[in-house]
Amino acid sequence: MGTLVAVVFVLVYLGMAVGRVPGLRVGRTAMALSGAALLLLIGALPQGLAASVDWPTLTLLFALMLIGAHFAESGAFAAVAAWISRLRISPTMLLALVVGVVGLLSALLVNDIVVYALVPLLVVGVQSRGLDSRPYLLATAMASNAGSAASLIGNPQNLLIGELGGLDFLGYLQIAAVPSVLALVVTFLVIRWLWASALRPVTDAKDVWPGIAAPSVHRCLVWKSVLALLAVLMAMLALDGQRDLAALAIACLLLWGRRLRLEDLLRRIDWGLLLLISSLFVVTAAFGTQPLAREGMHHLASGGWSPDRLSQLVPLSLLGSNTIGNVPLVVLLVEMWSGMSDQTLSMLAVFSTLAGNFMLIGSLANLIVAERAGELQIRLGFIDFARVGVPITLVSTALAMGWFLEMGYVW
Repeated sequence: MGTLVAVVFVLVYLGMAVGRVPGLRVGRTAMALSGAALLLLIGALPQGLAASVDWPTLTLLFALMLIGAHFAESGAFAAVAAWISRLRISPTMLLALVVGVVGLLSALLVNDIVVYALVPLLVVGVQSRGLDSRPYLLATAMASNAGSAASLIGNPQNLLIGELGGLDFLGYLQIAAVPSVLALVVTFLVIRWLWASALRPVTDAKDVWPGIAAPSVHRCLVWKSVLALLAVLMAMLALDGQRDLAALAIACLLLWGRRLRLEDLLRRIDWGLLLLISSLFVVTAAFGTQPLAREGMHHLASGGWSPDRLSQLVPLSLLGSNTIGNVPLVVLLVEMWSGMSDQTLSMLAVFSTLAGNFMLIGSLANLIVAERAGELQIRLGFIDFARVGVPITLVSTALAMGWFLEMGYVW
């Protein structure tokens, strides 16, 4: 059985790197789910499904998605996009504003929900000014990754690391805020440089552009969303355990209202991501029980490999995030390499997130932006993302490495 488990494990993570099966409409989630189902069928997990999945992590992620969905349904994201579109500022200042706003929202909410809700609204607002929307969409993707690096609730991989590693919310923020802000600055400067021709004013400064019409905003729902988010943040700060249940209880309070139905919120939940993470937990747990896995970890350790070293963790994060993806990479490392220190986990969260900007496939947020733009007949391909993503990632990663070295982390 050990050989079969190892084969399934390799094939699943190879599928994460390839992304799809040629000729079939089978993506990463379907491949991971198929592998997990096969391993459960052959009895590779004696402890069963329930013990293999980290339910607190999934519960917390679901609760945050629910709060983000409530924000979207309240009209808050539409109001932000309308405000951005109607400001009488230059295209360059508009770019800076998009980077800042998206970065901040992505640090407070799961970045995938932020970009999913903002992209179509931002396109309308930018195009109403007569501007090319592509640099602003690229800025949205890159800033969502850079901004989300600052917080343990900013993206799925950070949430996984925070929950599985038991990291302190405020302690991580103090470590990651500076690299995150520097990455946002780099994002603005690189896109401003490479897309300079598309950021020239197209109207006289005295002209007034229409922007997006004022959206319908349910202020009561917005305030409920804000209070729920603040309550979750307080729970993350105050509680050492059961933060997932506290967050779920807070999110459930949002369901008690007269305007929104549960169905309205559930259709905004990224069920595919939750299923992907659950399946990867099963596949990784099954492989981790095999002697081959334990021998492999021992061989790496005896050979001098350690994720505690910047010189080894950084290239691994860059390579892994842009092949199998940053979420599968984090699940693999945290589940297989037990005993990682808080410092190592914090570095993994920062570098795996910043590495997501390198290519289109580096993060789910990138793919969401590209797909949502495609629905609006705006093409953003692999080259478009790589053109800005490669320099943004390399520079922001170098700055983050300098920050961690200055703090005394091991090279």
